[in-house]
Amino acid sequence: MDLNFNKNEDHNKLLLSDLKQKFAKIKLGGGEKRIQKLHAEGKMTARERIDYLLDANAKSIEIGAFVGDGMYAAHGGCPSGGVVVKIGYIKGKQCIVVANDATVKAGAWFPITAKKNLRAQEIAMENKIPIIYLVDSAGVYLPLQDEIFPDKEHFGRIFRNNAIMSSMGITQISAIMGSCVAGGAYLPIMSDEAIIVDKTASIFLAGSYLVKAAIGETIDNETLGGATTHCEISGVTDYKAKDDKDALDKIKNIVDKIGDYDKAGFNRIKAEKPALDDNEIYGILPKARSEQYDMMEIILRLVDNSEFEAYKEGYGQTIITGYARIDGWAVGIVANQRKVIKTKKGEMQFGGVIYSDSADKATRFIANCNQKKIPLVFLQDVTGFMVGSKSEQGGIIKDGAKMVNAVSNSVVPKFTIVVGNSYGAGNYAMCGKAYDPRLMLAWPSAELAVMGGTQAAKVLAQIEASALKAKGETVDEAKESELFNKIKARYDEQVSPYYAASRLWTDAIIDPLETRNWISMGIEAANHAPIEKAFNLGVIQV
Repeated sequence: MDLNFNKNEDHNKLLLSDLKQKFAKIKLGGGEKRIQKLHAEGKMTARERIDYLLDANAKSIEIGAFVGDGMYAAHGGCPSGGVVVKIGYIKGKQCIVVANDATVKAGAWFPITAKKNLRAQEIAMENKIPIIYLVDSAGVYLPLQDEIFPDKEHFGRIFRNNAIMSSMGITQISAIMGSCVAGGAYLPIMSDEAIIVDKTASIFLAGSYLVKAAIGETIDNETLGGATTHCEISGVTDYKAKDDKDALDKIKNIVDKIGDYDKAGFNRIKAEKPALDDNEIYGILPKARSEQYDMMEIILRLVDNSEFEAYKEGYGQTIITGYARIDGWAVGIVANQRKVIKTKKGEMQFGGVIYSDSADKATRFIANCNQKKIPLVFLQDVTGFMVGSKSEQGGIIKDGAKMVNAVSNSVVPKFTIVVGNSYGAGNYAMCGKAYDPRLMLAWPSAELAVMGGTQAAKVLAQIEASALKAKGETVDEAKESELFNKIKARYDEQVSPYYAASRLWTDAIIDPLETRNWISMGIEAANHAPIEKAFNLGVIQV
């Protein structure tokens, strides 16, 4: 019996249990009472609508489940950002579905709601997959309108993307299943086809109260913008549905007729499960983020048949590079090695740190994968680049810049999994969110920050202590300890994977055993979009 393995396993399974409990709460949206109220109105919840729409027993993944977590407390919170987003299959065709959650402030749009909707559209555009909108929203959440209305990445960008996707030939279908008000009315009507549910749905630029105030006309909402008005008088909508299920059935029938798509042609063969037990990941991954472990043991439990063809295995060993398959798909893996290694020159190198040789190797490998049209998978557990006079004189900045250049200009799909640490420039070089991974995922063990919590808290505590001393205050050991603990607690909250997920810095927090499914569905989505841009590194420092 390996005691350390068992301690790690217990710790990681507790993190997973916490994840499941948090998700169970998130799934309730605005709560049981609001769900019951929705049912009493003859309507399904956002999640019920998606579940009915997607093929039964087929795989699906949820984007941004923890968006809004811990945010907007003064406004009653915004679970899942008030919108549910899933990638799944409708009549066997891979689609992304976006459904307003009317149990959360009547589906009103918070600033984070707009960000999540834009992320869904970005996924549809990058991968050229159909996008389905299930609309049930009261429009912009007015108390926060200044954070959602006028800027480039605000509410208006949604409609701009509707137009761009239409020009790209990406199928967009909308079902109006409740309120659809003001500017939000453009979203379904800028889709290829729009369905409206009779009696429970309406769409208008201004509701009856605003119409009365603006022009003095007295009219009810049903006559103003109900299904009969828009299907038989205005021609704004294309189909009238008798209820939610009828509307969703119409979407299924439309999607069923969509023709086949041009493929990128990524290599896939019959999938094989890992030969090694993937459940052992929980025991291999250490409890503390500072502890060493062999990342190769994680990789072998993620890839098909536990087969991995290492590239430059003996060189630049703090980054592992090589070819494998995940669920049958060919992939190139770039992963941080977390154990201390010894070079042939006798130099000891810290695990999780990027050195000049490992940056050079990764750059070359990324170029090779682009040359061969092989999707890239980044496994992050990185503390940053090596510092000190030896590294600086050895040109660590230019070597790191080469790696960043290769990641930035890569044209094959990229997928990033934050296994452990994701600190500083290491996050960037290992394809952080700023570098357009098709999916950015975190395990419950992940930490994302400029630097580790202890180091950051020490630096910030020293700065604060110096400021207090400059004001003439006495700062003794007890005071320094108090400052450190206060700052460390705040910093630890910010490095949490839930803090990142709530702000959509990552697309999801997932069970490590779900990693293969996410990457497989991600590559399948990417296969809808042939690569149109040539790989070009541009000018690099040599």
